[in-house]
Amino acid sequence: MDSPPGSAKSSPEAELGHRLEDLWDIQEPQLSPTEKLNSCFESILVAAFPPAPSSEGTRLLYADGIYHSNLESLPSVVEIPSDSTLANAIEILSKHKIVSAPVRDVEAPENASWIDRYIGIVEFAGIAVWILHQSEVVANGMKASSAATRDANKLAAKLGTVVTLERTTSGLDSSAITVEANGEIKDKVHSTGSGAAEATIAGNIFEVFTSSDLYKITKVSDISGSFRWAPFLALQKSDSFLTMLLLLSKYKMKSLPVVDLGEEKIDNIITQSAIIHMLAECVGLHWFENWGTKKLFELGLPIMMPKKLIKVREDEPVLNAFQLMSNKGVGGLPVVDGSGRKAIGTISIRDIHYLLTQPALCDKYRSITTKDFIIKINAYVEEQQVVSSTMKNVVTCKRYDTVKDIILSLDMEKIQRIYVVDQNENLEGVITLRDIISRLVHEPHGYFGDFFDGVVPLPQGSRV
Repeated sequence: MDSPPGSAKSSPEAELGHRLEDLWDIQEPQLSPTEKLNSCFESILVAAFPPAPSSEGTRLLYADGIYHSNLESLPSVVEIPSDSTLANAIEILSKHKIVSAPVRDVEAPENASWIDRYIGIVEFAGIAVWILHQSEVVANGMKASSAATRDANKLAAKLGTVVTLERTTSGLDSSAITVEANGEIKDKVHSTGSGAAEATIAGNIFEVFTSSDLYKITKVSDISGSFRWAPFLALQKSDSFLTMLLLLSKYKMKSLPVVDLGEEKIDNIITQSAIIHMLAECVGLHWFENWGTKKLFELGLPIMMPKKLIKVREDEPVLNAFQLMSNKGVGGLPVVDGSGRKAIGTISIRDIHYLLTQPALCDKYRSITTKDFIIKINAYVEEQQVVSSTMKNVVTCKRYDTVKDIILSLDMEKIQRIYVVDQNENLEGVITLRDIISRLVHEPHGYFGDFFDGVVPLPQGSRV
C-alpha cells in the first residue's frame, strides 16, 4: 500500500503534500519536527484544499427537490433546504453517503450574506438523536412540566398537532402511540405489571413514532435548536491549514464549511475523512515519513483505557446500541461477544438509517439483537450491491503499528475508527480520525485570539 519515497502522484492531495515537502525542507534546523509541521501547515491556505469529489455523490439539491445532474455548472456541496422534512433529510444524507450538510434558509433573500443564508449544519447523528430522544420522552412517561416534554409540545403546536400523554400510576411497562386523522398524537401507556425492559418500551415507541405523521411532517428547521447546530463555525479561504486541523481535532468539529465571501455561499466542506485521505496521499514524502513512521504508543495512542471503552454486547437489542451512542456522544461502537473482550462487529449511528429507510429489514425494532441486525444489513448490502463502509468487518490494529499503517487502513476502508487489540485479539482501545489529526499539530499559545468571538453558543439542551 505504501508509495516509495519520491514516487510521482498526480492527485490534488499529493500536490499539497509536495508543497508541504518544499516548506519542510526550508524550515529552520533548530525547530523540532512538530514545530516544523505547525509552520508548514500555517503557510498553506484553506483555498488550496481540493473540493469533495463528485464521485461521492456531491450535488446541490434545490428547493424544487430535484437533483440536478449538470455537475460542471453546480457546486460540489450538498445543501438541504430548511423546509425539508426529517425523512427527506435522512434520504438525502443516505443517498450521498455523507454525515452532514449545510441547511439553507429558504426564506433568506437572494442578497443575504452567508451567515444569514444558512441556519446551520444538520448532522445525521443529530437527527437520529432527536428521534431517539422523542421516543424516550414518551417511553419514560416524563411529566408535562419537564423541559423535554415542553419541547415536544412546542414542536407539536408549531406543526398544528397536539401531543397527549395518558398513563396509569402503576408504572410504564408497555406503550403505544396512535395518530388520528386530524394529526393528534396520543400516547396511551398501560401497566401490565410484568416489568418490561426499557429497551422494549423505547423500541415500541420508536417503531411507531418513526411511522407517525409527526416524523413525516417535521421539518429540518423545526428541530434546529435541539442538537448542535451551533457553533456554526466556518472557514474562509484565507484561513490556514493549521486553523483547519486544530478545529477538526482539538475543537472536535466533524466538518468545516469553507465560505466564499465573494459569492456569499459555502464553497467547500472539509471533513476529518478528507484530511486522512490527504495524509494517505503523502506517504513516501520526507515530512510525512518523519511523523508517520512513529508507532502508536510513541504518540500516546490509544488514549483510552480498555475498561472505559464504550461497547455493546451482541445479544443486546440494537436500539440499545443507538441509545448508548446517543447518551455517550459517540458515533460508533464495537459489538462484542459474550466475554465482552472480543469484537465481532461494529455499528455506527449512521446505521440507524436502515431502521428509517428500510423498515422491512428489521420489522421488530424492540427485539432484534445487535448481532442479528448486523447480519441482516450485511445480507441486504450484499444482495443490493450497496457500498457500505459502516457494516464491514471490524478493522483492528496493535499498539506497535505505525501511524502510517493506521492512516492507510482508515483511508482504504473508508471508516471513522479503528480498534486496538492485544496479542490475543482482546480490545484495548479505539483510535478515531480525530485522534490521528490531533497528533499532527499543536495549538500555539493564544493562536486563535478573537477567532471565536461572535460565534453562536451551544443551544440550551443540546445533545450532540
